[in-house]
Amino acid sequence: MTRHARAPAFTRLLHGVFGSALVLASSAGLAGAAPLPASVEVTRPDEPILVRPDGAAPRRGAASKGARLPVFALSFGPRCGSPWYAVGPLAWICGDGAEPSPLPPGAPPEVTRGDGLPYAYHFVGKDGSFGYRTLETAEDGEPDVQLQPGFGIAIARVSPKPGGADPFGLTTHRLWVPLRDLGAAIHPPGPLAASFEDGSVVWVNVPHATLYGAAGGRAKSGAGAEALQRFQVLERKDVRHETWLRVDTEAWLRARDTTGPVLRPRPAETLPDERWLDVDLARQVLVAYRGDHAVFALPVSTGRGATGTELATPPGLHRVWIKLKTSDMDNLENLEAERNYVIQAVPWVMYFDHGYGLHGAFWHRAFGRVQSHGCINLTPSDAERLFEWSSPRLPVGWSAVLPTDHELGTLVRVE
Repeated sequence: MTRHARAPAFTRLLHGVFGSALVLASSAGLAGAAPLPASVEVTRPDEPILVRPDGAAPRRGAASKGARLPVFALSFGPRCGSPWYAVGPLAWICGDGAEPSPLPPGAPPEVTRGDGLPYAYHFVGKDGSFGYRTLETAEDGEPDVQLQPGFGIAIARVSPKPGGADPFGLTTHRLWVPLRDLGAAIHPPGPLAASFEDGSVVWVNVPHATLYGAAGGRAKSGAGAEALQRFQVLERKDVRHETWLRVDTEAWLRARDTTGPVLRPRPAETLPDERWLDVDLARQVLVAYRGDHAVFALPVSTGRGATGTELATPPGLHRVWIKLKTSDMDNLENLEAERNYVIQAVPWVMYFDHGYGLHGAFWHRAFGRVQSHGCINLTPSDAERLFEWSSPRLPVGWSAVLPTDHELGTLVRVE
């Protein structure tokens, strides 16, 4: 077969995979094909990735600045002054925001913290602070942004001002803030998730739980358990209309001082082996399933509002409609709010019903009890694990991803 005879079939193949009618790709045997770069490096933050090479096409996701994405094909299409690059199935990025690179694909360098937080987080102190676009002239003139007390700030890098000693932090909004105006860096609680291979588990969901020597017996002197402490349940016993849990040889807890998972049947809307999440509002526990098999469970904090209000977590069956590595959250547009809040770069966000989603929370430790403004809060480490376990998968170098017909968003049941 000649080269010219092979070209139409090859082009049709690329069209089917990447959704483009005009594709130029390097291939041994494809005459006149434009050479493909090893990768394209993203030059703008959260650069849009679209489902086809057209600036008006639906979103597929976004890419992180500095990421190098693999290139499978290139095309010319509307609303882009440069070539469009196919960086995955149904995933095109405009060359106006990404430049060809001879380097292999890879994510931008990141600090590995090991606590589920992608940045260092601080709250602005009681006197507020200001942000500056340029470190060299910070505090020498008018500030660029005013930061209110209590606002949550994500710091990507710390550096002293040239010629000075005071450290400044570079926020995810590219503003330099004096660290002396911020509270100490936040240390979040560690992972709370438990595998079902460990047997029946519970978490203490009161500030302090008393340990007893026997079910219905006397308290053990000086013995207790703190909030979020996890126990394996060895025995359950009802005494005088109250359930007790044996968690050690001679140590019992009142069941009412704990919360734990209750297994429930798979929704009919899921496929037999599909991964899905079950959020129990009464027990404040999330269980991750694969088909009928419970994989792990963890305590959460859902909305503290009454059912049907803005501060309540919406019940029902939902599907994750977008995943974001981080997302800013605030209520500044709510003129009726008693108190405004701003949290930069909230980690591991999976929205499932408009602006309601699952995400990491580092600003409280009330897991196992209602607490949030409507979202489902998890410890940052648990949120990262759930984010990586759920679909759609976030490709390397992407900052956000939306589902497709071939990779649906994970189903979330809230009830």
